[in-house]
Amino acid sequence: MPKQLLFVFTVLLPVLVCSQSNPVLDRFPAGTVLHANIPYQNDTLSKHLLDIYLPADATGPLPLVIWIHGGAWLVNDKYADMSYMGGTIAEIINRGYALASIDYRNSTQAKFPAQLQDCNAAIAHLHAHATAYGLDPDRFALMGFSAGGHLASLVGLSRNSGNPDFLTATDTAFRIRAVVDFYGPAELVLFPGAADSRSPESVLIGAAPLDRPDLARAASPVTYVDAGDPPFLIVHGERDDQVDPKQSRLLSSWLTVAGVENELIIVAGAPHYGPEFDVPEVRTKVLAFLDRHLK
Repeated sequence: MPKQLLFVFTVLLPVLVCSQSNPVLDRFPAGTVLHANIPYQNDTLSKHLLDIYLPADATGPLPLVIWIHGGAWLVNDKYADMSYMGGTIAEIINRGYALASIDYRNSTQAKFPAQLQDCNAAIAHLHAHATAYGLDPDRFALMGFSAGGHLASLVGLSRNSGNPDFLTATDTAFRIRAVVDFYGPAELVLFPGAADSRSPESVLIGAAPLDRPDLARAASPVTYVDAGDPPFLIVHGERDDQVDPKQSRLLSSWLTVAGVENELIIVAGAPHYGPEFDVPEVRTKVLAFLDRHLK
């Protein structure tokens, strides 16, 4: 077997083995091609896997939306958030985008920056093997929800910071063209639980943010805002009682000060998560943003 074909077969083998167990494939349009449970690190951790969804009859290279799940950095997996975002998922695929959903270690397994390292490693894997998957390595965007919005923002903002602590041995250079941040934390010391060592943000960094403001600063997206950052679309619920909308307002303000293109959408009456974010008004904004920066 030629070496190139052997590589492609090895990379795509998980599709043949694992695609039947995917619990959210019915959220995607008929004919969507699934490459499932692809390992992106040199280990066997279940949290070091990603899935790729391709439009039926795709003729790549395709622009890619990389989905990063939420769950307070404590719970959930690469299928999370898709249950209430089915309309947006379908439109992403119908418009000719590929979608990759990545998993990462939760904060009870490893402290920050492990989660950011995992996201960088997963994206680096997608970039390095873009040709095998039919992806365009120059057209990657991130979309994250809650803790996933925090991580998507961190990846997009910190790639040009040169911080070696955020990278792994398998990391390669890649560029993020755009970030869609759904209600992600932006500044950890401003959380109500910043003095509580049991709060999710405290578990993430290994200390209460007000006890270790240095660690909180390192894990806060606003720390890394500069003029070289990609454009942002930020979406937040008006009645979010878990991540205050002020977090997104602060991030938007810092991006504006730095001269970075951004738009903040406050969804009237919306809580922290739910079907209120999969309505046509929000979906149209998200898709127009992706089209503008990836197409």
